[in-house]
Amino acid sequence: MNEIELPEPIEFEWDESNQTKIRLKHGLTLLEAEQPFANKYAIILDYKHSIVERRYQLVGTSNTGKVLFIVFTIRKSKIRIISARSASKKERMYYAKEVKKAA
Repeated sequence: MNEIELPEPIEFEWDESNQTKIRLKHGLTLLEAEQPFANKYAIILDYKHSIVERRYQLVGTSNTGKVLFIVFTIRKSKIRIISARSASKKERMYYAKEVKKAA
């Protein structure tokens, strides 16, 4: 289910324009976008967009149970969230299948 080990302790680094985009376009707070990393999640390497640096896709839940789709990279042992939004129906189905497999 998860192809990588996340850095411990988990720390986040944010680009200011991504903060604004996530809040205005997708209606998520920064805290909400960070929460899936502490809850159940599935991560895969995003091969298509990993040309300059490795990018990963995470599907996981916020503390309120909302399923989110997060794109991130790891820089200097910090998680840098590139994009965060509500998961699509297909992504929610993938998440449910992966969580069920892990149980």
